[in-house]
Amino acid sequence: MPEQPTRPLRADAQRNRHRLLEAAVRAFSSHGADVTLEQIARDAGVGIGTLYRHFPTREALVEAAYRNELERLCDSAAELLEELPPEAATRAWMDLFIDYLSTKREMADALRLVIAAGTNPFAQSRDRLLTALTRLLAAGATTGTIRPDVDPGDVLAGLSGVSLVAGGREQRDQARRLLNLLMDGLRYRQPG
Repeated sequence: MPEQPTRPLRADAQRNRHRLLEAAVRAFSSHGADVTLEQIARDAGVGIGTLYRHFPTREALVEAAYRNELERLCDSAAELLEELPPEAATRAWMDLFIDYLSTKREMADALRLVIAAGTNPFAQSRDRLLTALTRLLAAGATTGTIRPDVDPGDVLAGLSGVSLVAGGREQRDQARRLLNLLMDGLRYRQPG
């Protein structure tokens, strides 16, 4: 049987879904996988029925919350390039990447539930991240501010490494310095 096309959500339903996803990220990051769905609905300002209409299971909510964070990060590359020069947009995106990985770590227990249920929430994560990063680096290479020979996969690996130290305030300062060093290595310098 052919799959039925999904209708776009009404504006109020989109707002409710968005509020639920934000509340879920906060709840799963702060309280782990055991937070009640009723509490998430309450924090989002909606009823439990609204939560279940959008997300029929806890696992569906966790996966959607994670994918929403990934989408926000990846979409921010284009938004940053509209607002900032490519070099500054790339550096700003690096900060957002560190925040994204921090949230992902905080949601680890909840994400394990999704994996245990047989779903891989990370299936397209790397490809999406590389697409966003490639866009930023290519824009910088076009303007001559970022080296054209940079492999986006290498930069992503470097960012992931920096994220390992981005815990408390002191570590955030160190992570910021490391990101500045990474950015410095990406800058194009005239030969000679």
